[in-house]
Amino acid sequence: MKRKYVVTWDMLQMYTRIAAKSLLSTKWKGIIAVSRGGLVPSALLARELNIRYVDTFCVASYYYSYQHNTNIIKYTYHNHNNGEGFIVVDDLTDTGNTAKLIKKIYHKAYLVTIFAKPLGRSFVDKYIIDVPQNTWIEQPWDTGITFIPPIKQ
Repeated sequence: MKRKYVVTWDMLQMYTRIAAKSLLSTKWKGIIAVSRGGLVPSALLARELNIRYVDTFCVASYYYSYQHNTNIIKYTYHNHNNGEGFIVVDDLTDTGNTAKLIKKIYHKAYLVTIFAKPLGRSFVDKYIIDVPQNTWIEQPWDTGITFIPPIKQ
């Protein structure tokens, strides 16, 4: 990755509130959080939309120079009627591989991400922030506050 986009807790909450406002017109049955990236945005959306039912779809993605594998660790076995009436939430769509898998299982769900890169945009129903493909997103749960010394000592 050539670029970095650092997301603060305040930014994430602001972006999630923007997403929540766009989802107010529907009465949702619940949220399915994609672990791990979608867990925090799902909790914020559940709060903003007053949704008490939150479940998880757990996947692990592995990128190698020659292939991409997405392994399902856990999904809701009763499948929530193919996701109808549910919001599926992830933090971002990068290549769209996870989003395609989600749509295959929960094809009636509404897939929301906070960030979207060009290769994955068309696979989600709603996203908030466009991010260039060559950008690494530093989420607030992956970073900490540290002292940075001045450039000139």
